[in-house]
Amino acid sequence: MTRRLQHLALLALALLPLATLAADKTPFTPADLNRLVVLADPALSPDGRWLVYTVTTTNAERDQPQSDLWRVDFDGRARTQLTHTPDADESQAQWSGDGRFIAFLSDRKPAGGKDDDDNGTQVWTMPADGGEARQVTHLPAGVEEFALSPDGKQLAVIAFDPERPAGTPKPKNPPPIVTDRFQFKDDDSGWLGARHKHLYVVDLASGTATELTPGTHDEQLPAWSPDSRQIAYVTRRGADPDRTLNFDIYVIDARAGARERQLTTFPGSDLDPYWASRPAWSPDGKRIAYLQSGEDHWIYYAPWQLAVIDVASGKATIPAPIDRCFTHPHWSPDGRSVYALIEQAEVTHLSRIDVASGKVTELTHGDRFDVDLSVARNGRIAVLGGDDLHPYNLAALDGEHLRPLADHNEWLAGRQLASTETLHFTSADGTKLDALLVKPIGYVKGQRYPTILRVHGGPVYQFSHEFMEDWQVYAANGFVVLAVNPRGSSGRGFDFAKAIYADWGNKDMQDLLAGVDHAIKLGVADPYRLGIGGWSYGAILTDEVIARTTRFKAAISGAGTGNTYGMYGDDEYTREYELELGTPWANREAYDRASYPFLHADRITTPTLFQCGQIDFNVPCIGAEQMYQALRSRGVPTQLVVYPGQHHEISVPSYLRDRMQRNLAWYDRFLKAGDKAP
Repeated sequence: MTRRLQHLALLALALLPLATLAADKTPFTPADLNRLVVLADPALSPDGRWLVYTVTTTNAERDQPQSDLWRVDFDGRARTQLTHTPDADESQAQWSGDGRFIAFLSDRKPAGGKDDDDNGTQVWTMPADGGEARQVTHLPAGVEEFALSPDGKQLAVIAFDPERPAGTPKPKNPPPIVTDRFQFKDDDSGWLGARHKHLYVVDLASGTATELTPGTHDEQLPAWSPDSRQIAYVTRRGADPDRTLNFDIYVIDARAGARERQLTTFPGSDLDPYWASRPAWSPDGKRIAYLQSGEDHWIYYAPWQLAVIDVASGKATIPAPIDRCFTHPHWSPDGRSVYALIEQAEVTHLSRIDVASGKVTELTHGDRFDVDLSVARNGRIAVLGGDDLHPYNLAALDGEHLRPLADHNEWLAGRQLASTETLHFTSADGTKLDALLVKPIGYVKGQRYPTILRVHGGPVYQFSHEFMEDWQVYAANGFVVLAVNPRGSSGRGFDFAKAIYADWGNKDMQDLLAGVDHAIKLGVADPYRLGIGGWSYGAILTDEVIARTTRFKAAISGAGTGNTYGMYGDDEYTREYELELGTPWANREAYDRASYPFLHADRITTPTLFQCGQIDFNVPCIGAEQMYQALRSRGVPTQLVVYPGQHHEISVPSYLRDRMQRNLAWYDRFLKAGDKAP
């Protein structure tokens, strides 16, 4: 036997255990959705030695997600669970300046509390290494968000006005809902009336709360100055704040009777509504880094730019004016740079931006999606992110290398997962496009498979290289998953995103179909077994596609609508409709175009499953109900599934599993039955 043959034989023997291990792995199933662990809220201690974070798991007994706080050493050892409250949630931990304790949000009941006590979510504190927790705030409407002062003596708290005067007994039945607001609904807060969210300062020792910003407006995203004397926050002002997206940053001294000062004056949004990135004070307290969007006219289509403003003069600059979205700004300890996440096509990476020169240095690389970060006073950095095969996990940034710190989904090593590849192609008009392709487990080259076109929400969002559990279920059951990022998607600049402005279902639909044609050309997708589906705008675009083509043999439309006339005034987006489309009575042509699927439901032949959350104010059930009724009236195979008590994002574990099983069954029924070709 030659030396080369000996080498190949040894190599084959060495690979045998790996092949056996791969064969022994089990497919990813709908039941596995409830095993996934979600990590969030990374927070490094001031000395960078410890990292505290939120871990959300499934509480099977309650059939609810459950969040607890965990801690890990920066070397990745000593991973410890800090809270154990099966009937409550803890999240958003923050460190005291001396590192001795943490403050966090919890909806737990106080010691000795009664079962019928409705204390809401409040701020609690506990020793940094765990132990007995103490409730600090006692605000009657609970706490929406908070920030702990660097000196550890006060809290900046955002809370709703009380529902009723102090001492007034709770009524037997809820009072009538009365409102005169332009925006009278919000998917997170419910019905909006005379109550508003205001900034309070709370003394940590006594729990005494002092309101700083009374009035008919709302505040959010509080951030302390390094000397613990001032608070920056974001708010909308004017004659009717509900009618604008012009958020500005204000600052105020942390004392009763202080007068606020408007800091930013840009006629557009000085905050990022999706990721809720807080204003970030520089270490010397002289500047604030924040995110600036476009003018109101462009609503969410303009990318959020990193901006830095001088607190004394109010002069703002854009240090790195690149045509991409920035999120989560954090200052370096020396105050010379800002760390931020920057979105590119299919990826989001951590970068360092030199404020003086504008130089951008990418610190994480490859096919991954970074979602959050924390920076300690000594410069240590923790990154929360993941990729196609790994849900979000925590890592330390060593130079430009990521070192694992905490991954609570180790069990996935026993699952057979499908990889993701990036496709590049062009639309019918020559526009360059990308898509992500997931081939089924056991894929055989040259064989065509039933293919599901997934459509993302937003519309200004994108499919990225992150773990997509539904794609894994489809791949495990013999489906190809094709995820196109059409025009309207983020990650490719302003012009690419605004190409669908006031023109939904036109260029983005062309791009989706171009992606399907490309997958067919590659010999992967079966042209006679095509499915489509999405949630939110993904469902809106799904309705558009099936109303304009009969190529798809099955569709799933979740939390969508085909009738924009019917959504005006029923969802939370009236302001955005008027900015982009105008009013229905003055712009019938625009609303007719946006309502094409419902007005032309007689052209739909695709069997379609409609889904929605019962109390979704983002895209209410009326959108799914009307389309379902139209197809049912015409005898097209259809079904409507309403998830009780759910908002726009379905959260009940059994409902998530049910949705996945129903989706899989629907595609199985209409894409796998019969011959591959007509």
